[in-house]
Amino acid sequence: MRKIHLRTIALAALAAAPLLAAADVTIERLVQQAGISEGSIAVRDIPGWRGARKILIRDIGIELDGIVDDSAGVEVVVVATLAEAMQHAGDADAIVGFCDAELFALAKRLAWVQIYWAGAERCLAVPEVASGRLMMTNMQKMSSPVIAEHAIGMMFSLARNLPQFIRRMDGGDWEGGDEATAGMTPIAGKTLLVAGLGGIGTEVARLGAALDMRVIGTRNSSRSGPDFVDYVGLSHELDDLAGEADVIVNALPLTNDTKGLLDKEFFASTRRGAIFINVGRGQTVVTDALLAALESGHLSGAGLDVTDPEPLPAEHPLWQQKNVVITPHVAGVGGEFERHRALLVENLRRYIAGDHLLNVVDPKKGY
Repeated sequence: MRKIHLRTIALAALAAAPLLAAADVTIERLVQQAGISEGSIAVRDIPGWRGARKILIRDIGIELDGIVDDSAGVEVVVVATLAEAMQHAGDADAIVGFCDAELFALAKRLAWVQIYWAGAERCLAVPEVASGRLMMTNMQKMSSPVIAEHAIGMMFSLARNLPQFIRRMDGGDWEGGDEATAGMTPIAGKTLLVAGLGGIGTEVARLGAALDMRVIGTRNSSRSGPDFVDYVGLSHELDDLAGEADVIVNALPLTNDTKGLLDKEFFASTRRGAIFINVGRGQTVVTDALLAALESGHLSGAGLDVTDPEPLPAEHPLWQQKNVVITPHVAGVGGEFERHRALLVENLRRYIAGDHLLNVVDPKKGY
């Protein structure tokens, strides 16, 4: 069994230690660039909170050296597995990196849960989180840059018919034929629709605008948006805007309102020949409707990092589509942990001080 590290966090060390000297990422820059906001309720105002005493952290490779100290009085237990976490959860008041109802039930003093990922739907299935009794924070917007690059990479791959050429490489087919080059198109000057202008969607929009695309988008909360987005519509305008787009990137979170939102009617409203890319959540899309739009030729191609079901079964017909690129929910892989670490360090500092945390999930909204 991996050795359990018992460590003490010094509040002064957390505040003074260089967060990300190598990447020159500070929490101040991160908050400004990613648009992170703090929650409306301070930790000290959580009912029953009696101060930070023991924090349980899952080790996923984020560097913790330099942010812990032996002089403060807050016990930090770093574990590798859920089984190990359960052995130490009894008196933990904060848990980082796990979302498990049984684990939470063991932690009688638990007040705060920090997850390492952005999607909160699985955690919101835990009653204590859904009710708001436990404060939960996530890593929303931390992986946005690399996920946006993944989406743009899929867009270029489909616009330039790269899947067709890749399939010909094993046979050494240089010519390729008209089938391989049919429909190849430039991206500059095309219209990009981003469904969900959150952290990922905004970064996709920024890259699209840098490629000289006309960018439009939707968001649930308001019509406000960055200068590089030509038009921001509300969620009910999605189908209408889809008819204007040459490329559609789905960056929607999974909520009660978005589950199955991209259905037969949505794909029927899209412009014929459009490219569809999903780096949001698989269950926001009705898979049969997407497949029908591809098989009929209404969509010219699709890039899917998430699917429903997931994992996508080997026999599923999406695998056989020549105009589809599928990656197994890896768009966030390869991103730098520095952003995640910076947010974690800051939230640890704020938690110990009893202050307002960053990236607090709203159970009513689902994100």
